[in-house]
Amino acid sequence: MEQKKSVLDRIKEFADKAHGDQMRKYTGQRYIVHPVEVMQICSKVTSDLSVLSAALLHDLLEDTPVTKEEIKTFLQTLMDLKSVDRTLNMVIDLTDVYIKDAFPMLNRRARKDKEHQRLSTVSPDSQTIKYADIISNSIDISAHDSDFGPVYLREMKALLKSMDKGNQQLYQKATETVEMCLKQLNKEFR
Repeated sequence: MEQKKSVLDRIKEFADKAHGDQMRKYTGQRYIVHPVEVMQICSKVTSDLSVLSAALLHDLLEDTPVTKEEIKTFLQTLMDLKSVDRTLNMVIDLTDVYIKDAFPMLNRRARKDKEHQRLSTVSPDSQTIKYADIISNSIDISAHDSDFGPVYLREMKALLKSMDKGNQQLYQKATETVEMCLKQLNKEFR
């Protein structure tokens, strides 16, 4: 257990350094707070080191200049090659492909529809991490952004309908969290 904690601590430090000066949009906290929360949510349903590691790293390729090769090189100092490959594949699975810069001809809804289709095919472990990400983001966004919150929550509700192969306990929690946040925002508009 101590060895796993040490590995996760080193991965957290790597992710924190990679995220640099990035802050959480609504709270002003260092960005690493979110990946740590995602990892902690996952740790309630799994002790799989690759899953927990990927949870800590899940936003690196999307939000930092860090490359796949840099992540792989770093992870090879901490774990065996099979675990490195599993971890990196989950990080890749969790990196948005249909982004505005790459698909400027598609509107947000079209990009999200394509992203939802893609995420419905990723590994169950990747989907489990995405459930934790949805839980963390849903609570944060709905508490701080009553304009964008309903848009995000409706997108996540649709995503969860097509992405149901991960841990069922966490899937249920994500579904309940999105519904709870939607109801809370709807009450605020009455």
